[in-house]
Amino acid sequence: MNSVDASEHYELGATDLAPSLLTVVLDTNPHAWAALENSLPLSKAVANILVFINAHLACNYANEVAVVASHTTKATWLYPVHNDTTPQASADLDGDVSMNGDSGAATQTNKYRPFRMVEEQVTRKLKELMDSTTSDDLRSNTSTMLAGALTLALSNINRRTIAWAEEHGGADLEDAAGDGGSGAAGAAAGTGPGRYSASNDDERLQSRILIVSVSGSSDSAHQYIPVMNSIFACQRLHIPIDVCKLSGDAVFLQQACDATKGVYMALSEPRGLLQYLMMAFLPDQRSRRHLVLPTRVDVDFRAACFCHRRVVDIGYVCSICLSIFCEPPPGNECLTCGTPLDVGDFASKPALIPRKKKKKKRANGTSTVGTPMSTGTPTPGPGS
Repeated sequence: MNSVDASEHYELGATDLAPSLLTVVLDTNPHAWAALENSLPLSKAVANILVFINAHLACNYANEVAVVASHTTKATWLYPVHNDTTPQASADLDGDVSMNGDSGAATQTNKYRPFRMVEEQVTRKLKELMDSTTSDDLRSNTSTMLAGALTLALSNINRRTIAWAEEHGGADLEDAAGDGGSGAAGAAAGTGPGRYSASNDDERLQSRILIVSVSGSSDSAHQYIPVMNSIFACQRLHIPIDVCKLSGDAVFLQQACDATKGVYMALSEPRGLLQYLMMAFLPDQRSRRHLVLPTRVDVDFRAACFCHRRVVDIGYVCSICLSIFCEPPPGNECLTCGTPLDVGDFASKPALIPRKKKKKKRANGTSTVGTPMSTGTPTPGPGS
């Protein structure tokens, strides 16, 4: 066409920034929430989280959100649930909608539709999850399924990133993982400024994970391996993990934030949950480049042993598979790969040798053991 009408034609790319996908992992451990009943009950915490989610959706009309519940027995979706066949509150048992002008239905129609969908589905699925939890489930397990929740979050992020890249021509997670700052290589390959390129982070779906945790890390020590695998996957895919810690210690979550360059905050006052969420966790990756984020310098890098799932300071490490043990394994063989371990006498206690008494010398050159006796010479007073 340039030779026909003597004009230059340019291929214009999309100018809008890619949306942000926020995945909220909510710890619904009943044991931990019972300890916070006086300061922050679960119902109030869910209401604050819903306000935070609405603020995230209001920042960009194309923003997306997902909510995963990390329960004592399983990890399940709260939003979105694609195969949800539960009738709405205004419908009867047959699924027929009431047409008598209900005032409650009129109130729901005046609400922004994405806000209403998230609120209705999260509250309904959370109520079903709590109602399905029996007393036997609470007695058998006191921890939370954090590893399963992170796996669900990563699976949804991968699916949504691929779908968004196919629809808009952006980069998927494979390009994000393989991109090592190859901006010059992309320019040399003919990727102009008006096209999408895998080297530009603004042109792919921005994904991040927010964990609202109330359980201690000692209860989840048996999930150390799958949790660390999820952390390494997020680190490779440039997915930051943010942690809002309401109570308890969090050894593994501190390592997750440090490895993925996320935000970790342990709330001293859980009643101010909404303020912490809006001020510290609402900005996405693009906005955080221009902000001074809260950091943590005293990160606990301790690991959990593979034999008893205890958090240890000093242990034994297999030189082949890097498995950690708090004590020499039976038969001095690695429980993971079966490699013979040469631990030697490291497990034995050292022999204690009694310390010899030192000899002190007198003024006349003779030596004695212990404190010298007094010669009986009177000490002159201050006036003599």
